[in-house]
Order: sequence, then structure tokens, then C-alpha cells
Amino acid sequence: MKIIKEFKEFAVKGNMFDMAIGIIIGTAFNKIVSSIVKDIIMPPFGYMLGKVSFNDLKYILQPEQKDAAGNVVKEVVSINYGNFIQISIDFLLIAITIFFVIKFFNLLRRKAEDAEEQTIPTPKYILLLTEIRDILKNNTKK
Repeated sequence: MKIIKEFKEFAVKGNMFDMAIGIIIGTAFNKIVSSIVKDIIMPPFGYMLGKVSFNDLKYILQPEQKDAAGNVVKEVVSINYGNFIQISIDFLLIAITIFFVIKFFNLLRRKAEDAEEQTIPTPKYILLLTEIRDILKNNTKK
């Protein structure tokens, strides 16, 4: 079974674990950024716009209808554009933060790659010994 063999190679190389760790960290990071947007950024922004909570911003298409006893007959139908605004800001902050994190890691990777690519010049005595060896080889062949 070629597929099982390929899956074992994939799992053993650690790619699956790296991906799982990335997903877990990404989920936790998403919660942090969502909390920052919902609890820290949006309340002052809503306050500046007239003491409005963005979660309450909506356009009502059909108001809630109740019967004589006060029971809800028809639910309210609304377009919750305030929630959309909040989620959009949430997405933008996550995207910007991830961009800078990836940029930082790429910078570190480039520095690490540059350190590996440094060529060490051959010492002069080794170059001289190599020349002597080549001269001796040429002389013994003649």
C-alpha cells in the first residue's frame, strides 16, 4: 500500500506535528486577537461614534411579532452589520499581525542561511601545498 507508506513518511518526518502545533497556536492566537478587538478596541471606537455597541448595530427587516400572551410568534429578521464590522476589524488585525510574524521569521531564516553560506578562505599554506603536490604529480608523470 503506497498511500500508507507515504502517510507514515509524512507523519514520521514531523510535518503532521508541526502542522498540528501551528493550528493550535493559531486558534489560541485568534482568541487573543478577537478579545483585543471585542473588549479593547471596539468599545472606545463605539463610544466615539455616539456610545454605540457594534454588536447592536443592525438593520431590521422584520420586527419581532408577539401574540396577545406575549409569546414570540415570529423572530426578528435583521442584517447584523455591526457584527460584520467587528469581525472585519478582527480579521484585519490578525492578518497584519501574521504578516509581521512571518516577516520576522523570514528575516531570521535569511540571517541563518547567510551564516551557513559564508565561505572560509583556504589558508595560504594549504594552497601552496596543493601547488607543490600538483607540480610533483606533473614531474613524476614525465
